[in-house]
Amino acid sequence: MFKPGPQNLITDVEGISVGHAQDQKVRTGTTLLFCPSSVTGGVDVRGGGPGLRDVEVLAPENLIGRADAVILSGGSVFGLAAGDGVAKILSKQNIGLKFTETMPAVPIVVGAILFDLVNGGDKNWDLDTPYHDLGIKALSDAQERNGARFPLGNHGAGLGARAGNKEGGLGSASLDLGDGLMVGALVAVNSVGSVFMPDGKTYWAQPFAYGDELGGQKSNPNQDPAIQPIPDDAKLKGMTAGTNTTIGVIATSAKLTTAECKRVAMMAHDGFARAIRPVHTPSDGDTIFCISGGTKEIPNGTTRAGWLSEIGSAAADTMARAIARGVYEAQK
Repeated sequence: MFKPGPQNLITDVEGISVGHAQDQKVRTGTTLLFCPSSVTGGVDVRGGGPGLRDVEVLAPENLIGRADAVILSGGSVFGLAAGDGVAKILSKQNIGLKFTETMPAVPIVVGAILFDLVNGGDKNWDLDTPYHDLGIKALSDAQERNGARFPLGNHGAGLGARAGNKEGGLGSASLDLGDGLMVGALVAVNSVGSVFMPDGKTYWAQPFAYGDELGGQKSNPNQDPAIQPIPDDAKLKGMTAGTNTTIGVIATSAKLTTAECKRVAMMAHDGFARAIRPVHTPSDGDTIFCISGGTKEIPNGTTRAGWLSEIGSAAADTMARAIARGVYEAQK
């Protein structure tokens, strides 16, 4: 029987650790996924206003095809500085590419940012933005946790996020497919679209929820039809490109190629569509990374496509659950 992993978090995938850092005064934060043993990675960008760090290293046609860490950060373009702090510390720890013994290690730190500059926090930082240090603190938190549980909701990149006109947040979930095959999702929800059905309280992702991860919510049989293209509790009006964004990571224990990671990330975007309405708009920067832990071999040959299809489908469902869970935890 399919069920969540022991923690129902992305850290149920072996070799994955997650840490947060946040600044309550600024109402912003950074979340870091630490994955130095990952064998491959991929990325798929669907939103019309993305803000990204070094994602081309994950393109299947390029050389590297993997990452040591993935940054999800608030702060719009300023949040990209979180990756600089992380890269400095990882290099000092001798994590990254080395072509000679005397050169500094070159960590592969990829990432994406969301827009939280108008959420009421104090953004009068002049030339001293908080994100470089937030990246360092999030890395330290991830390494100290070493795969242990991490908080959801108003933490890390989820602090100060908005989902439509409601409070957004940081979510995660996992699904155990059996025989050592695990899929997990991590997401910072700051969407233009709404995560709620027309009644304003039932999550679009509710049919995918497991147990009480959404408070034991049940479907409302008296829902109005969802025929309004832009729900009333979406925040599209007055927004411009790049001012929102849902950013996330899929991790799997399956040993995948870089191209296969890309395909899983593409399929995982269906989870965005199942949990947010509308999604992938010109005002979003929606991005999903996929990290292969590489601890579970899947068969080659004619059956491999079937395995990959199951992993990608599980990634979409798990991402939908993580989105709803992030908003639910933020509003508890």
